Amino acid sequence: MTYLIYLLLGVFAGTLSGLFGIGGGLVIVPTLLFCFRFLGFSPDLAIHMAIGTSLSIIVITASNSVFSHHRRGGIDWSIVRKILIPLIIGTYSGGLVSSKLSASLLETIFSVYVVLVSLKMFLDVKIDKVEKETSIVLYSIVGAVIGFKSAILGIGGGTISIPFLSWRGFSMKKAVGVSAALGLPISIVGSISYIVSGLKVSALPEQSLGYIYLPAFFGVILTSSFFAHLGAKLSHKLPQEKMRKGFAIFLSIIAVKMIFFS
Repeated sequence: MTYLIYLLLGVFAGTLSGLFGIGGGLVIVPTLLFCFRFLGFSPDLAIHMAIGTSLSIIVITASNSVFSHHRRGGIDWSIVRKILIPLIIGTYSGGLVSSKLSASLLETIFSVYVVLVSLKMFLDVKIDKVEKETSIVLYSIVGAVIGFKSAILGIGGGTISIPFLSWRGFSMKKAVGVSAALGLPISIVGSISYIVSGLKVSALPEQSLGYIYLPAFFGVILTSSFFAHLGAKLSHKLPQEKMRKGFAIFLSIIAVKMIFFS
């Protein structure tokens, strides 16, 4: 039964990764946490293992998503390069403090942010096709925030990067492509940090690599790869206005969950 949950989770996470350029961590983490508690993992270890395993899974879903978007010319690599270094620094920093910092305040701030952004995206039906001039300083700040938050919560960063790029006038398709590309370094650096910090912890479950639980990792990636390609293919066929509204609704659902059911 547990492995069936892992397989179904891979279907959902992979589709979200390709369709919206997100890693799927907002779905993966709570589901893995439920599974790990069901398996009797220590409450002190379960959340860190859910986050670490989520980031390792995103390495695979993001890789497939990046390949699919790049093949279709959907990634502006010049934007990725402007964000990359601060993103890596933020991700590594987030991984270091994750075991010491309570995420409750960050989740509250983030939830409010998500609500405001989703409302703006949903109500702003007219898509501004004019890309705004954006300073390297702003790209750096946003990149560091995306990386830090993503490492803390085990997500791919799309819930910040897509609204930000949309606000700067990028098309939804380009924003999704850039977000997918950013999810790869986030997941790689984040996974390394959780492996390193987890190696120092005793009483981890068998078949663990640091804070990464290998049975869950392999179970999810068996289905996620195919569905990441499918999601990316759909993202290039769907109209931008509907994608914009769909993503806004998705953000609202996540925000409600984080505020009322965390």
